[in-house]
Amino acid sequence: MVNAMILAGAPNNGPLQDCSPAANEALIEINGRPMLDYIVDALNASGRIGRLVIVGPPADFAGRYPAATVVESGDSILDNIRRGVEALSTREKILVLTSDIPFLTPEALNDFLARCGEREAEFYYPIVTREVSDARFPGVKRTYVALKDGTFTGGNIFLLDPAIIPRSLAKAEQFIKMRKQPLQLARLLGLGFILKFVTRTLTVTEAEKRVEHLLMLRAAAVITPYAEIGVDVDKPSDLALAIAELAPSATLTDNQL
Repeated sequence: MVNAMILAGAPNNGPLQDCSPAANEALIEINGRPMLDYIVDALNASGRIGRLVIVGPPADFAGRYPAATVVESGDSILDNIRRGVEALSTREKILVLTSDIPFLTPEALNDFLARCGEREAEFYYPIVTREVSDARFPGVKRTYVALKDGTFTGGNIFLLDPAIIPRSLAKAEQFIKMRKQPLQLARLLGLGFILKFVTRTLTVTEAEKRVEHLLMLRAAAVITPYAEIGVDVDKPSDLALAIAELAPSATLTDNQL
């Protein structure tokens, strides 16, 4: 069993605001149900989840998920992770999920956790090959990174040891702040790393090692065969896909009503 937190603090003020009147992105409806419902359903059906914390505005979620603890969200994703970790107050590893992955399935979740169990690390991050993603969701636009081992997109869940929070979160915040400052980011990553990345000779293992050095933790990139982990709903075309993909497979007959 593993405890989990869902990051659900994002207001609906981006590309999806014209598609739904919901104040929170997690509550945008897909076939009459809030997007967050599909994620909670997958967690429950996996049979692997202990306690669940939802980090978001209590007014939006209070009473919707009785089995979950709702924690007020902060000013950033990293702050929300910190708050979720504090609420769970455990030394065991914690599963962290974003609130915009309604395609998540119990099978994908359990496979990821099983693969994490095969390696010793403090931070596990799923990656999906372009071939797997395109085969499952043809035509869906994702951000890909070309490495020597293949072309990958990142997932929207990860597993972490809460012990890394005191020593790694400040470094992660520094890295995020530098993402739009190429010169400083280059100094942080190192010229050799950047050259390998640009020439597509960087391996997954080398990327892991660089993350370990920068964030002072043991990292593991977990290649998953489930594209559902890597596709989120953050624009109208994604929402249309979710509505089509998650539509009830059959309508009720008169005898079932």
